[in-house]
Amino acid sequence: MKKFSKTLTNDKSLPASLAMLYGAGFNDQDFDKSIVGIASTGYDGNPCNMHLNEIADDIKAEVNRKGLKGLRFNTIGVSDGISMGTFGMRFSLPSREIIADSIETISSAHYYDGLVAITGCDKNMPGAIMAMARLNRPSILVYGGTISPGEYKGEKLNIVSAFEAWGEHVSGKISEDDYNNVIKRACPGPGACGGMYTANTMASAIEAMGMSLPYNSSNPAQSNIKKLEPKHIASAINNLLQKDIKPLDIITRESVTNALTLVMALGGSTNAVLHFLAITKTCGIEFTLDDFQEISDRTPYLSDLKPSGKYLMEDLHNSGGVPALMKYLLKNKLLNGDCLTVTGKTLGENLEDIRPIGKSQDVVFPIENPIKKSGHIQILYGNLAEKGSVAKITGKEGDYFEGTAVVFNSEFEANEGIAAGKVKKGDVVVIRYEGPKGGPGMPEMLKPTSAIMGAGLGKDVALITDGRFSGGTHGFVVGHITPEAMEGGTIALIKDGDKIKIDTTHKVLQLLVDEKELLKRKSEWSKPDLRVKNGYLFKYAKSVTDASHGCLTDL
Repeated sequence: MKKFSKTLTNDKSLPASLAMLYGAGFNDQDFDKSIVGIASTGYDGNPCNMHLNEIADDIKAEVNRKGLKGLRFNTIGVSDGISMGTFGMRFSLPSREIIADSIETISSAHYYDGLVAITGCDKNMPGAIMAMARLNRPSILVYGGTISPGEYKGEKLNIVSAFEAWGEHVSGKISEDDYNNVIKRACPGPGACGGMYTANTMASAIEAMGMSLPYNSSNPAQSNIKKLEPKHIASAINNLLQKDIKPLDIITRESVTNALTLVMALGGSTNAVLHFLAITKTCGIEFTLDDFQEISDRTPYLSDLKPSGKYLMEDLHNSGGVPALMKYLLKNKLLNGDCLTVTGKTLGENLEDIRPIGKSQDVVFPIENPIKKSGHIQILYGNLAEKGSVAKITGKEGDYFEGTAVVFNSEFEANEGIAAGKVKKGDVVVIRYEGPKGGPGMPEMLKPTSAIMGAGLGKDVALITDGRFSGGTHGFVVGHITPEAMEGGTIALIKDGDKIKIDTTHKVLQLLVDEKELLKRKSEWSKPDLRVKNGYLFKYAKSVTDASHGCLTDL
């Protein structure tokens, strides 16, 4: 159980190392204990993360009671909700790499035997999983839980309510007073954004993949049951250390397929595509965009959760939680029950005594009468996406859209254009130069999509981008267009008035412009300068892979 820490604690030729550990509070007995790194993404400035340091402290105390030595450390987080619609949003996806690098760095440099990572906002979770895969030491991911809903005028609120209120306000649908009240009440306390947005999507998927304990993803942040988790986590990490069960024993092609099957059933965020491409590559598992499509084709979309539905994660918790839904999927032969998990048992064994989600609730539809017979995530190709793109089609938008391009060279231009009424029914809004290199950082487009929904154009307008979308986005949207504009992809050649076809039945994203005209435009196109000249985003833009390969920087 001291496979790594013995390098420091048992080597008398390292007197400075031993002295520093005594200085850090070790006693003589601690040198014989396994050391567990407890990585927290907690910080004060974000509801998703503001309570995580307290959870980390509780886990540390329970780990120590188990006869292990817990050492807490912190890494960063970027709030998508706070940075959304600003240049700061460009740091969101790149923060995933910093999280992975920093957890790997401290755990490797200080020879921790095991790892527990406490996470909240979106990029925390895949970043932590990537670090665990690189280290391949006994590890558990812990999710801080979902936020409680806010309320105004009898309506439940969440973070997307605030974004869509802006669209309603600028279009004159609601008053200044109502707008301000929605903002003040949307986030009533700690916890990650309440719908099936990216945080809840990734937490649920990681539980299905076996890297977190049962119920961890759906227990709300402020629930009494969340307070009981640290004791179970300490027992689980102790068991993993004793049995030497490592992340790469758990994360396999089959367990990833389980994770993504759950994502499709939940109607989860398109960001899961980016993150699981990155996770699988880090784990050495062959996985492509076409695998996502295959899973989507065979998995019904069942969960009536926001942003496309009406319920929040807390409602799924009250209906039995993620394990109850997984038991239902397992019973219907949609999950592989033989995959190992951090309990030391298989997924099927974990779910043995769980009651499947029942008919007395209406959060999850029965398989015989799904919201949609196949998954909502669709992978589109065509002259606009030669290397692929990702659409989020829940069934409410239809399967086909053909419209006239209205082109914006940045998200900020698009926000101004939508507010000024430049977007009309029948338009395809094109937002480009927002990819991983062009953004840089591939920001989310929640502000423009929310403005479109708030203005009442959600069923009459499509939006395509080489950027990405928040899990809170809904409407007829296509993102992750590859090659991106900064690399000379066809999206860079679109002009106002061009016709664009989005056909999700035949998986096609096509610019309806003659090939000769496109070649002419290509010859006239020149690559713009990067928006940054130095710093982390400059380094990121120079090293990041494209969206169809997960936006990794370590290849």
